[in-house]
Amino acid sequence: MRTGVIAKKMGMTRLFQADGRHVPVTVLQLEDVQVVGRRESDRDGYTAVQLGAGKAKAKNVAKPQRGAFGKASVEPKARVVEFRVAEDALLDVGATITADHFVAGQMVDIQGVTQGKGFAGAMKRWNFGGLRATHGVSVSHRSHGSTGNRQDPGRVFKNKKMAGHMGARNRTQQNLEIVRTDAARGLLFVKGSVPGSKGGWLSVTDAIKLPLDERAPYPAGLLGDKEIVTEQAPAGFVEEGAVHEIPALPSDEEVAAIAAEQEAGAAEAEAAAEAVEAPAEENQNSDAAGDTPAADESKEG
Repeated sequence: MRTGVIAKKMGMTRLFQADGRHVPVTVLQLEDVQVVGRRESDRDGYTAVQLGAGKAKAKNVAKPQRGAFGKASVEPKARVVEFRVAEDALLDVGATITADHFVAGQMVDIQGVTQGKGFAGAMKRWNFGGLRATHGVSVSHRSHGSTGNRQDPGRVFKNKKMAGHMGARNRTQQNLEIVRTDAARGLLFVKGSVPGSKGGWLSVTDAIKLPLDERAPYPAGLLGDKEIVTEQAPAGFVEEGAVHEIPALPSDEEVAAIAAEQEAGAAEAEAAAEAVEAPAEENQNSDAAGDTPAADESKEG
């Protein structure tokens, strides 16, 4: 089990495939993600790495944290998160993790704090239907209705769906796809949306419900392990490794075969229609021949 990373949500944009279709993505940035501590089984009872990201002013950091950062010989970090790892995935203190920790096409789980909506009513918060718009209901159309029983129990049960603070909760979005990475700028492009607002901190880990991608570096993608490529894919395009789930458009030969098949079917339908119309025209001609003046005279005689 590898460590995750700390990323900052920058916003959303879109990337393009070679055939012109676009993929909506969320841009995540890794800001100086370094190992600031490690937990070992013989000393702490479990194995984990403590990562820090971002930059913080020393005056805004508590004295114990300043001591921990000084011991690790790293600058004070704005965000610190601990990730459980396997014993063979422990990292050295001070090591820097880059965006190459993930590969295009890999599935990840992203955890963050959802956007706060403030105080919300029961209809917005819990999708209640509300009361009737007419026929006796006055003023309280959007109320949540009854909330309790009679004198027994004489109270409202806990976890009752009522109005209250909406959003600002820890949530995890699972099985999101990495469609592109940019190690030079420390960027991850994730397909779809992720929890949180712009500028919020997120924890990105390998998908727990799926096996680890074989191309992913183990124990981590560290700075200095390989040369960083300035541009891994053409600007604005999805990497080839992330197009496996998107069906490809038909080739020119397949389009020509489909068109020929449709033309053949149309010709057969037209021939069948003509075959049906021919007997009808013959019957009309025979009826018209029977209505001649000679025939009328014979009928009168």
